[in-house]
Amino acid sequence: MKRVFALVCLSLVFLAALAGPATAEKKDFSVCWSHYTGWEPWGYAQDEGIVKKWADKYGITIKVERVNDYVESINLYTSGTYDACTMTNMDALTIPAVGGVDSTALIVGDFSNGNDGIVMKNGSSVKDLKGKKVSLVELSVSHYLLSRALDMNGLKEKDLTLVNTSDADIGSVFLADPKGVAVTWNPILMQVRNGKGVSLLFDSSKIPGEIIDLMVVKTDAPDSLKKALVGAWYETMGILQSEGKKKNEAIEAMASQSGATPAEFKAQLKTTAMFYAPKQAVEFAQGEDLKKTMEYVRTFSFDHGLYGDGAPSKDLVGIGFPDGSVIGDKSNLKLRFDASFMGMAADGKL
Repeated sequence: MKRVFALVCLSLVFLAALAGPATAEKKDFSVCWSHYTGWEPWGYAQDEGIVKKWADKYGITIKVERVNDYVESINLYTSGTYDACTMTNMDALTIPAVGGVDSTALIVGDFSNGNDGIVMKNGSSVKDLKGKKVSLVELSVSHYLLSRALDMNGLKEKDLTLVNTSDADIGSVFLADPKGVAVTWNPILMQVRNGKGVSLLFDSSKIPGEIIDLMVVKTDAPDSLKKALVGAWYETMGILQSEGKKKNEAIEAMASQSGATPAEFKAQLKTTAMFYAPKQAVEFAQGEDLKKTMEYVRTFSFDHGLYGDGAPSKDLVGIGFPDGSVIGDKSNLKLRFDASFMGMAADGKL
């Protein structure tokens, strides 16, 4: 009996040795992104070694992977597969935050200024949507855009039929349907809007600053990861701001991975209000308009059941801002807009 006990003890010691010190700080991280004009730079930064350069600087490793299905990428982040993920402000609230994952909007990369839109065959205005079937990623920012468009044109969601469609399939589904109607984002939007008989009914330039594209990270992630991601991002933004061969090569690479031509990708960038300089992003994150937008977003989200069954009110989840203010439940703060690391980049302190 003593021998068995001793063997068990030795086994436990061996397993503990394999596991390492209980307090060892995590050094290996995984980040995911999905196709969207404002997020293509992550693929380029990974392939060109920019992410590795900044990870090496802070003594960590970062693996950046593309997930083709946008919603699935956020689900994987929420479940713990990834430490950081690209997503919009609304989806950051309604998936990880509502799901109990304390998350920080680390990088405010851009806001959609025409990159999201409603397209229709054989129609010319939002009012023509009445009675139609509309393909979209339901309960995503596409749904939000549609809701805003309907409100601005005197229609309600009950006036049409929503068809939940993956962003991986929505382009082909729309083009194959002679009566197609869809709400989607670039690069898909640009690809389908050029189809025969297709009209763009409404786009995000009508609601500037409301659909915000972020890099979201677990709040308890170490500063080393946050600094490395911010550093890699703004080095890449510097390339896109420059002129000459390196910029052209970057555009070509991002266009290729998105399935667009360089000319198409440049056109998509024009409908993306990119914050190329960290100072611009900091000013946006610290602005009062962000609070107004998040108030609108959380109202939409609660009204559409995105807080889950039994949620008492839109105050269920707290949303924090750089000035320390919070809307919602301060004791359940799960989405935080943090401008401090972008501020370090702006001040050259990374």
